[in-house]
Amino acid sequence: MQSIENKILSIIRGHGKGWAFTSSDFSQKFKRSTIDWALYDLVKNEKIKRAGRGVYYFPKYSELLKRDLGPDIDHVAQAIARKFNWRIQASGEAALNLLGLSTQVPGKYVYLSDGPDRSYQIGNTTLTFKKSALKEIGFKHRESGLIVHALKALGKERVDSNIISKIKDQLDPKKCNKIMEDTKTVTSWVYEIIRKICEG
Repeated sequence: MQSIENKILSIIRGHGKGWAFTSSDFSQKFKRSTIDWALYDLVKNEKIKRAGRGVYYFPKYSELLKRDLGPDIDHVAQAIARKFNWRIQASGEAALNLLGLSTQVPGKYVYLSDGPDRSYQIGNTTLTFKKSALKEIGFKHRESGLIVHALKALGKERVDSNIISKIKDQLDPKKCNKIMEDTKTVTSWVYEIIRKICEG
């Protein structure tokens, strides 16, 4: 029989390199005390790494840098949200970064949430969850929220044809109608830009 450690490692590998998780991701299958010991051993044996207190990740290896990469902050944010059953939405610089509209790595990632205000230190990065109104996080589709908050972070004056083109290139055209429906109650200038992004 497989050990609990190997069973958990198999689940982790199934999610692929870069996946971040907490003990609660395994709680339906194993006892909490068993999970904690298994994760402790997996860290000790360098199978996984600790991103922050209670958060772990399955590292990606960079052939270019010849070393494991650090944790993906968005994956870490999603792992914490799953643990506490929060709805979250990347905002500001985090949304710009995830859409590839900013090449700068923010020192602070802010996610809007229906949970309490809370901050975590992940390496040199601060991950902050900020309690927000449902209208800021209540999008059905992840792409909708990312686009809305990225556009708000840029401001109307900074959105040009190049920005529109970059966002359009990342979108599955089949999702455009869903995004248009999902964002119809946002600020009018934001919606008009989304309309341009989804044209054609």
